[in-house]
Amino acid sequence: MSKPFCRKCLLAETDLTGVYASVREMVAALPEWRKTSEAEYNRRLEICKSCDFLGEGTCEKCGCYVDLRAARSEMHCPHENHFW
Repeated sequence: MSKPFCRKCLLAETDLTGVYASVREMVAALPEWRKTSEAEYNRRLEICKSCDFLGEGTCEKCGCYVDLRAARSEMHCPHENHFW
């Protein structure tokens, strides 16, 4: 039985395991110089979890997977207020 649709979930919290695994592989494949620290990554994801534009692990502002955007040091929140 799959989980019901949740507008406030990250990919890890959904039933989209194949997509989540692919995104995790992309995060793991990033060169170290492009990655945020683990603490910063988790801080960014916590902010994303409270955002009204999070939907099934994607950002409805830009369409990206928030896990991947949060992992890249040069990226920022696409919201006009740039929460991170």
